[in-house]
Amino acid sequence: MQEKTATNDFKLRVEKFLERQEFMKHIGFDLSVIEEGKTEGWLDIQKIHKQQKGLVHGGVTATIADIVAGFAAYTTVPMDCHVVTAEIKVSYFKAGMGEKLHAIGYVIKRGRKLNFCESEIWSVEGEKRNLIAKATTTMAVITPEDINHKMNA
Repeated sequence: MQEKTATNDFKLRVEKFLERQEFMKHIGFDLSVIEEGKTEGWLDIQKIHKQQKGLVHGGVTATIADIVAGFAAYTTVPMDCHVVTAEIKVSYFKAGMGEKLHAIGYVIKRGRKLNFCESEIWSVEGEKRNLIAKATTTMAVITPEDINHKMNA
């Protein structure tokens, strides 16, 4: 019998959370890479992702930046903890257009209560890739004590 490793634990935990990520499913975003401190995902650009000029809406870009950064942070916290976005800043470099968006999120600095993360969003058209946005995020760690304290307040 194969012993569960920490790697398997966080990957299984993320995959279980993905089952309940209704908004992520709604927009058609999928995580393809789940590693400790790093996640990646893809979005096939559809009409629903575009604003009035036919470019990818900035809110879609910010959403997938938040998702990959959040799940990257989530892979680094203890099993009984969660993370939530405390802060996000998105810098847009180019218009989002093409066939797909590729989002990469990673933890820059891990802390006991806060994880500092970054995300890159790339537009993909055939073999051509353009970095269209970068986000910096602060992910707050939610412990069981935090939840119990709120319930008893």
